[in-house]
Amino acid sequence: MGATLRALRALVLLLGFYLLSLVLLAVLAGVDVLVFSQGHGLLTAKVGFVTVVLAVPVVRGMLMLRTPKGEDPPGLPVTDTDEPRLWALVRELAAAAGTRAPERILLTGEVNASVSEEPRLLGLLPGPRRLTLGMPLLTGLTEAQLRSVLGHEFGHFTGGDTRLSALVVRGRVQIGRVIGQFHAKADGKVAADRARQERASAKRAAKGKTAREIDTTGVGATYRTMARIYTAYGKLCLRASLSTAREQEYAADLTAARLAGRDATAAALRRIPALTASHALYLDSYATLGLPAGLLPPRGEFFGGFGRLLAAREPDPAGPRARLPEMPAGPYDSHPPIADRVRRIEALPADGRAGESEASAPALLTDPERTLGALEDAVLQDELLACPRATGWEELLNASMAAGLSTARTPLHRALTAYTGRPATLSALLDAIDDGRLWRLAERLPLSDEAAAAKGRAFREFVRPALRRSLRTMVLAEFSARSLLRWEFSWTGPATVRLPGWDTRPRDDSPEAELDAALDAAVADRPDTGRLRALLPPVIQHV
Repeated sequence: MGATLRALRALVLLLGFYLLSLVLLAVLAGVDVLVFSQGHGLLTAKVGFVTVVLAVPVVRGMLMLRTPKGEDPPGLPVTDTDEPRLWALVRELAAAAGTRAPERILLTGEVNASVSEEPRLLGLLPGPRRLTLGMPLLTGLTEAQLRSVLGHEFGHFTGGDTRLSALVVRGRVQIGRVIGQFHAKADGKVAADRARQERASAKRAAKGKTAREIDTTGVGATYRTMARIYTAYGKLCLRASLSTAREQEYAADLTAARLAGRDATAAALRRIPALTASHALYLDSYATLGLPAGLLPPRGEFFGGFGRLLAAREPDPAGPRARLPEMPAGPYDSHPPIADRVRRIEALPADGRAGESEASAPALLTDPERTLGALEDAVLQDELLACPRATGWEELLNASMAAGLSTARTPLHRALTAYTGRPATLSALLDAIDDGRLWRLAERLPLSDEAAAAKGRAFREFVRPALRRSLRTMVLAEFSARSLLRWEFSWTGPATVRLPGWDTRPRDDSPEAELDAALDAAVADRPDTGRLRALLPPVIQHV
């Protein structure tokens, strides 16, 4: 489908929104006429009020005269003076693709790249363009792969994919606006009804009566029905343009292969899903590691550490040839499955550009460390930036684990407090185990139906894993509280615990194995705390 037909379809779909709105307004007006013709009473007034309330979001959506301008995502603008090599590459690729270069480049903290334009007069006149480039994406690509990614984005403009795109955006925004207003109305009705029921229940309880259960079933149903009508039309619009959108992605991939080479384009497509998964792991397990202790990584390392993780876990610049997704991310995803896109590119004839520009993409930056630090200032929230910085990742890990252990409250903590009526301590737990009360204590743990019905050995097998996990946490917390515990940081796997004196032991003497054996003995069918007490500080051993 050509650009003119795509624009015509977008216009038809936008007009369909107005037609749908007019039909719904006519239906509401018809209901009013029908009810008013039957007489004037309380029911007539209620129906009139409801139809007016339902009509307001529809009319407001129709009267939206202009598409709201999108706001910049959090990011760091870089000028030609800041990053001349990056700007030179971007302009070179735009010229090779046969389109205009962007006026702005914005570095962000996501695994993503896009070129957006703010056209005027529904796309009849071009507007300023902005390249949004994620530093995590830049960090994980070679220069050739980055050329491919940028070539793909410019390929959309070469093919006219964005022509009159304001029509599509306008329709989506208007439909979304109406749907949002109806859901907000429904949520408000539910909240008001819940508050009314809670007040009534409180009055009944004050009079000694049984409070009624809060039930908001059906409240706001009329609003949600209206929202579902517009949602159905929105899905129709997405389905109508889905096949064309995916063909545009294939065409943009061909532009990328022309500009950067077949092999670099296929490698970039393979690389991006792996980078997305690795970055999610990095954010969860590394960048935000110190937040429980109120610490941030050293300056520049919040984003810069991602490169260290990739270097440790993926030494091959091409990345692992992992199994690629064979299905789209969702039923309305405009992007075809990555596996299909890779197969199409790899089926192209060899172009003699294998191994071209294998240099790391961050080498394009003038001063990567300075840029990474400035990106933190631009992207992170003020409350995060106010946190003190750790001197290194080891300090960050130890502070985080200490904070987590100091506040840990396991099911065993709660069960021990309920059983003894006193604060849960490791000393009290070991004493209870030595007194033969471990399995009676275990009965106070949260139990599944199967565990609660089990007896004897079967019961012990059900609860033993939970007991062991909680006991290990309590042991580590005790060492941490006495500043005797440290953790060994690793980019390639989970942190390893180090207990007092274990650094001097022979290499074949596994610290984890010794602790594991002591924990196993403490929760055995015939519990024995001797091995565990031998590992603990004297103040715990002899209580």
